[in-house]
Amino acid sequence: MVMNLAKVSANGQITVPSEIRRMLGIKTGDKIIFTQNAKGEVIVNNASATAIKKAQAAFAGVAESLGNPTEDDIQSWVDEVRYGGGAV
Repeated sequence: MVMNLAKVSANGQITVPSEIRRMLGIKTGDKIIFTQNAKGEVIVNNASATAIKKAQAAFAGVAESLGNPTEDDIQSWVDEVRYGGGAV
């Protein structure tokens, strides 16, 4: 278990300790998300990484259900949506 201490400023700001930033992959400008679990514990995560994981979970199995499309297939679908019928 890793434990670090951070002081809260008068404005309610904290500096996330460097070890925690490294563990969570937090870089300058990133946003962090605080969630509370059923036990009342507060969990801190990199919001970008959390969003990517949710998107990956939402799309899990989709490629297989579409017959494992190639990058060209996907680009063609994107072009169809963007331009109404194929590449420009």
